[in-house]
Amino acid sequence: MKSEPDVYGWDDLEKEGTGVWDGVRSHQAKNNLAAMEVGDQAFFYHSNIGREIVGIVEIVEAHMTDPTDDTGKWAAVRVKPKTKLPSVVTLKQVKAEPQLAEMQLVKLSRLSVAEVMPDEWSIILEMAGV
Repeated sequence: MKSEPDVYGWDDLEKEGTGVWDGVRSHQAKNNLAAMEVGDQAFFYHSNIGREIVGIVEIVEAHMTDPTDDTGKWAAVRVKPKTKLPSVVTLKQVKAEPQLAEMQLVKLSRLSVAEVMPDEWSIILEMAGV
């Protein structure tokens, strides 16, 4: 899940305790949000500034209609911070890892909510020192 840290970063989420992941206006990202269930985890990625995976969030409310959408067709979820990673994992590091070459973060770089496969998840955790 990508967010620009100067707009809404990891520290903002930690201060709030929970946050609604809204404002997504991509059909593929919407589908990724809609597939999330309570208890699922996601990486929190700082886009534009830093370009790095900084933490793990947990989905605490799923299948919400985006409160910023007047049409009712866009999805949102509520997340809470779970773990700040011991070491951030930069986009450069991700791109340099051959086993992550097919990761949506790499292949679909503009996608704001990307799917992470279980093997990709494990590799990122290892890279982060978890």
